[in-house]
Amino acid sequence: MDKIETYRTTGTCCKQIMYSVNEKDELTYCVFIHGCSGNQQAISRLALGKPIDEIIGKLKGIPCRGTTSCPDQLARALLAYKEKKAAEQQ
Repeated sequence: MDKIETYRTTGTCCKQIMYSVNEKDELTYCVFIHGCSGNQQAISRLALGKPIDEIIGKLKGIPCRGTTSCPDQLARALLAYKEKKAAEQQ
């Protein structure tokens, strides 16, 4: 199994996202901790197996209660993952 990453969210009911990305940069695991279970399960199921750049492009900037949302937080988590990966490769 791919390494499970953890992202602490801000501005949402969800407090944390646990996810993993494979060597092809596809999302292979995604679980939201707390928040609206049905919506978060839907987000996870729709995103699994997709390239992270596609997920970021579709979810980044979606608002809910203010300027962010659970989908936006997933996009932010994946952006942070990409930045971390790029820094490790330098």
